[in-house]
Amino acid sequence: MEENNVAQSPEAIAAAAKKKEGLWYNIVHNGPFLLFALPGAIWMIFFFYIPVFANVVAFKEFQFSPDGFLASLAQSKWVGFQNFKFLFTSDAAWLITKNTLLYNLGFITLNLIISVFFAIVMSELRHKRLVKVYQTSMLLPYFLSWVIIGYFVMAFLNPDKGLLNTMLHTNINWYAEPKYWPFILLFIGTWKGIGYNSILYFATVMGIDPTYYEAATVDGANKWQQIKNITIPQLVPLMTLMSILAVGNIFRADFGLFYTVPQNSGALYNVTSVLDTYIYNGLTSTGDIGMSSAASLYQSVVGCILLLITNAIVRRLDSDSALF
Repeated sequence: MEENNVAQSPEAIAAAAKKKEGLWYNIVHNGPFLLFALPGAIWMIFFFYIPVFANVVAFKEFQFSPDGFLASLAQSKWVGFQNFKFLFTSDAAWLITKNTLLYNLGFITLNLIISVFFAIVMSELRHKRLVKVYQTSMLLPYFLSWVIIGYFVMAFLNPDKGLLNTMLHTNINWYAEPKYWPFILLFIGTWKGIGYNSILYFATVMGIDPTYYEAATVDGANKWQQIKNITIPQLVPLMTLMSILAVGNIFRADFGLFYTVPQNSGALYNVTSVLDTYIYNGLTSTGDIGMSSAASLYQSVVGCILLLITNAIVRRLDSDSALF
């Protein structure tokens, strides 16, 4: 009798129903959603997952074969970690690693602070049409290519007819003065991405329950106290998530920013050389695909390790804010 009661209990019925919902059941009942996701999944498989197997090039002295890429891969000599040794023993190894880390730390910090600031400012504006104008204006640079932005920068910094030299009544050759470029690159990189990041934070701010602010107003809290005690704490999970993802890419630099904007000027290499430009210049000058692949693999592996470490630290401090 007791066994029958257990079998007919709601928990048992729910467990039996869940057991019937297998893979085929989910495919049938979620078919439309899966179809929407299918193009993106196929794109990811062909352009992200299948190319992973080509990382073996980093451990070979790659030589082209007329029989195709697979034949070239099979016939190339295995050299182990020789390509990585060349990367780390080069004179530029410390310079490009330092530049990549410092620039990315600057971008992470500036994007976080300025994006949150603009998101909060826009959320406090009462003229909704004006908010849309500001958002569109801030988002526009995000969709511009680095080639176009490079020409904009050239219009300002051109040594002969640049707008900046004309306004300051100077004749500075900006593309031969390394001391200015860390600030220029940080400004341009932040300017380009600030619109996209601020909209993400703005959407989160607008999703905060208004009753929190109503209760704070009743308690006599001013606007700054509401921002400090309600808005910012509600943004912390997203801020943490974005920071974790940014740390995972800390060994990657925006190639267009560091190559196109400074016009690949040799006089600026000490402040514009990062891992991505080093890989490109090495590939174009030496044609050593193995060495370039080793540098790219090094970026991916270190980025993955840093992401896992950062996520583990965040999960220990606040599991709800962790990425996984």
